[in-house]
Amino acid sequence: MDTAIRVDGLRKRYGDYEAVRGISFEVARGEVFALLGRNGAGKTTTVEVLAGFGRPDSGTVRVLGHDPVADRARVRRRTGIMLQEAGFFPDLTVAQTVASWREFVTDPRPDVLALTGLEHRSGTKVRQLSGGEKRRLDLALALLGRPEVLFLDEPTAGMDPEARRATWNLVAELADAGTTVLLTTHYLEEAQRLAGHLAIMDGGEIVAGGGMAETLAGRAGRVAFEPPDGVRPEDLPLPATAEGPMLVVRAADPDVAAQTLLGWAGERGVRLRGLEVRSATLEELFLDLAGSAAEEAR
Repeated sequence: MDTAIRVDGLRKRYGDYEAVRGISFEVARGEVFALLGRNGAGKTTTVEVLAGFGRPDSGTVRVLGHDPVADRARVRRRTGIMLQEAGFFPDLTVAQTVASWREFVTDPRPDVLALTGLEHRSGTKVRQLSGGEKRRLDLALALLGRPEVLFLDEPTAGMDPEARRATWNLVAELADAGTTVLLTTHYLEEAQRLAGHLAIMDGGEIVAGGGMAETLAGRAGRVAFEPPDGVRPEDLPLPATAEGPMLVVRAADPDVAAQTLLGWAGERGVRLRGLEVRSATLEELFLDLAGSAAEEAR
């Protein structure tokens, strides 16, 4: 499979502060790749370097086979970018904003307002838009040039749940049509729903990464239930810990663990109330890694 983005040993420093510390990853054409991490982890700096807004201090970066700084014009024609903060003219309407951006794009898409659910707001001034609507306008502008690679930095921040899910569907459709998407987000459900591969950054380094399914398959799932009367954790057929009012069993295959527990309960005439069976989630992986990083920093 062709590689759309290649990062090898990227380092980026601002004065004495090294924001990105020798990271490497690849993104295949037509896939959604999630770059995750806490605030200050180095995600936005990485996106800005990929978009050609900054030059690496060391390492190499290639987008569609080109250096995004040395070949800026060539790369810009084939990429779209949605940064965390957009610079709009507040007294232009939505339609006027899009029309002004069309002047900078060859063969602009005619349907970006329909794609982003803003057709009904075309006559509204930008300053009258909600925060979520401004994010959708920013996405519309990023899509205007029919990009082969799309950089999305916190794309659904400020959106209501309906707009967020509509944006998820749009990103998935773009990827299905061949657009490569590099996504940063704090909504881990968003990353898990959209991305095929991921990298988690902390302190400017990649601390975990790989295929989404394979990464989560290596984590323990969770079976939780209310403690039956008179039953202690050591009485159960599988190791369990108390987490608040629930007993929790962690297992690589939570479905098998649940069957074992239900078989044990059936033999003893015990009910497992509030039974919840859940595979590993990206949120749990993220929190585990964040906790490990905090412990190492002490």
